[in-house]
Amino acid sequence: MTDIHNRIEEEVKEARAVCDLSGSDSAECAAAWDAVEELQAEASHQKQSKPKTPFEKYCDDNPEADECRIYEE
Repeated sequence: MTDIHNRIEEEVKEARAVCDLSGSDSAECAAAWDAVEELQAEASHQKQSKPKTPFEKYCDDNPEADECRIYEE
């Protein structure tokens, strides 16, 4: 998760630089801030993902275990 926060910080710096060069009303500036918003939305989505339960982790490590079998109807 730290990686996405670092990417957000880099995109914010880039957006500020682009806006300083091309002006705050430019299409380039708007696109740069759109990229920041997309990364922020992804970070929010990752945060909302619920963590796996101990049973789910066990089944990931032991898919052949009887408890982890998946039956199709």
